[in-house]
Amino acid sequence: MIHLLFISAILVCILPLLPGMAGILLPAFSWLPLMTTHQIEALTAFNLSGFHHVLSWPGVFQSMLLSLFTGITSSIIALALTFFILQANWHKPHWQKIERMLSPMLAMPHVAFAIGFAFLFSPTGWIYRVLEGLGLSTHNTASLIQDPYGIGLIMALTIKETPFLILMSTSILKQLHVDRLYASASGLGYNRADVWLKVILPQWLPKMRLPFYAVLAFGLSVVDVALIIGPTRPPTFSVLVWQWFNEADLSLLPRAAAGALCLLLIAFLTLATARLFEWLTLNYWRSWQIQGAKKRQFWGEHGYLPLVILPMCIIPLLVIWSFAQRWRFPDIVPTRLSERFWQQELPTLWELASSSFALALFSTTLALILTIGCLEYRDKYQRAIPFWLIAIPMVIPQLSLLFGLQVTTHFISGQHYWLWVSWSHILFVFPYLYLALDGPWRSFDARLYQSARSLGLTHWQAWWKVKRVLLQPSIWIAIAIGLSVSLTQYLPTQMLGAGRVTTITTEAVALASGQDRRVSAIYGILQGLLPFIFFSLALIASHHSGIQPRLNKQRSTSTDEFICGKPNYK
Repeated sequence: MIHLLFISAILVCILPLLPGMAGILLPAFSWLPLMTTHQIEALTAFNLSGFHHVLSWPGVFQSMLLSLFTGITSSIIALALTFFILQANWHKPHWQKIERMLSPMLAMPHVAFAIGFAFLFSPTGWIYRVLEGLGLSTHNTASLIQDPYGIGLIMALTIKETPFLILMSTSILKQLHVDRLYASASGLGYNRADVWLKVILPQWLPKMRLPFYAVLAFGLSVVDVALIIGPTRPPTFSVLVWQWFNEADLSLLPRAAAGALCLLLIAFLTLATARLFEWLTLNYWRSWQIQGAKKRQFWGEHGYLPLVILPMCIIPLLVIWSFAQRWRFPDIVPTRLSERFWQQELPTLWELASSSFALALFSTTLALILTIGCLEYRDKYQRAIPFWLIAIPMVIPQLSLLFGLQVTTHFISGQHYWLWVSWSHILFVFPYLYLALDGPWRSFDARLYQSARSLGLTHWQAWWKVKRVLLQPSIWIAIAIGLSVSLTQYLPTQMLGAGRVTTITTEAVALASGQDRRVSAIYGILQGLLPFIFFSLALIASHHSGIQPRLNKQRSTSTDEFICGKPNYK
């Protein structure tokens, strides 16, 4: 059974990467035989016309620079802000409070946050209404929504990605034993800021490589958030490629494929540059690490407040807009409220919510089964799929990979759109589930399983009654992560669904592009509410599941000290 799950994971989540890359390379060089008769002759000979069309597009280099600027800047700021927050607050009395305050931000999808961000910072948004109410004129004031430099996009991506990096850092810092490092360095005269900069940072940064690469690749290739609050004249390069892909003329597919390939090359070069800079900073330019104590002082104790305050402003603003029948500028509050828009959209909302949940549940369930199969196969046979191969869907632009997959699906006859969309969701949910469960699986004490087998339990009984119970809290959290990741997939649903499969996310992005703000607010609320429900239920379930609390009681006087109190070995 484990062999079957391991092979299935390779077939479903790894091998499709090969035709996905082939599906972008061949059309980019103008080879696409699946065209109508009068176009076959033009698209069966390899040439560089697609790249020529890309490079000759007006403003294409400005779009590329804009993508590089917004993606790199937001990622670096998010990483730096994460480090400052950790060094100022880690293991302090209010750290658990910070984790609880950041959890709603983790649950809020990018699209819902972008819609609320637009309501807050648009030229007729609530911030400008407050300024007008204070007597300050906002005429000709610069706006953060669709500004030509992408400042608003940088702010939104930074605030949205920082909690994710903090979450990934939590498990890493627990592995580093920060308290021991701090105690040793303090004895040498280093203060807290010096310890974090010279001792913890060189160990923390390499372990944060994959989460940071995922954030960086997302920032370079984001489409849904850029469509809502990003610049438009010109747009970011990812949005420009998305517009090319939506062209009705199929003869222009080489241009879209070449653009997607260029986006992939940009992301690859950026990640390679980030890796080179990391190596130079930590291994070559090491003088800053060995200069001794400098008594530095960092100010990051309250750096988490913008990550909490902004979502706390966005959520009630979405609720108010969903009931606002008349809200003229510059009134701070609506002059008339109505539930008419909720009544109008409720039947559609129920249908979209049920279809979105069904798709998320199906893809997450299969991805979870494949993930557990791969982890069990690794523990039993000491062989595993290379983690860098699993992480490819996380660290390369979605648009580039999905374009190749979409072209590949044309070789299979039939309109299996729901199947293709669910498969693409599994492809992107699987890495996140593997990342979430890899640490708990590695930290599980194998002697507990061996003890259960020695008592006469079969392999399946020992796994179900012992290992599953102890790892159940982590499994619940992973399920919530998988459901949320699936629910927020915009490009996979649009590209492989061909418009036939609609979800809350696809409708929210479409309505946020210029429709009624009240309807956009309703879809933003629902799009943010579902992941929040998932995480809340997962936290409740993980709190009431497992037997870890009982194992931790009176360990010194029970046999658990003999089993659990020693280092883990297999």
